[in-house]
Amino acid sequence: MKIMAIDYGDAHTGIAISDMTGTLAGFTTVINSRKAEVVVQEIKKIIAEHGVEELVLGYPKNMDGTLGPRAEKYAAFGEVLKEATGLPLTLWDERRTTIDAHNILMAGGQNAKKRKKTVDAVAAALMLEGFLTRKKLEGSL
Repeated sequence: MKIMAIDYGDAHTGIAISDMTGTLAGFTTVINSRKAEVVVQEIKKIIAEHGVEELVLGYPKNMDGTLGPRAEKYAAFGEVLKEATGLPLTLWDERRTTIDAHNILMAGGQNAKKRKKTVDAVAAALMLEGFLTRKKLEGSL
């Protein structure tokens, strides 16, 4: 079963899709748009192209675990995605994924300009790997 992780953002949305076995993050891309409706349409295209069956959406909790306005915005976007795609969706705590993605890319020698183009896809891949690990531990993969 292919699972898609989505790192939704104001201008860039990172996408990562697992392999068929649901064990590894494989395909990644970035959708560059500030319009939620464009992001939803692009996500639907990618779902159709890759045969995705489940969605994981980054859920930006505050560092202390509380929910703020961004979390509410993302939860609402998740409802739109569920309705538009008909797929099950899990909100996934994304604290530190973007920071970790920047650190990974910096360690790989990418300068700030290059990192900006790929950081959202790497963040989505980190979310997906965390989600897949949890599913394995729970025995639901």
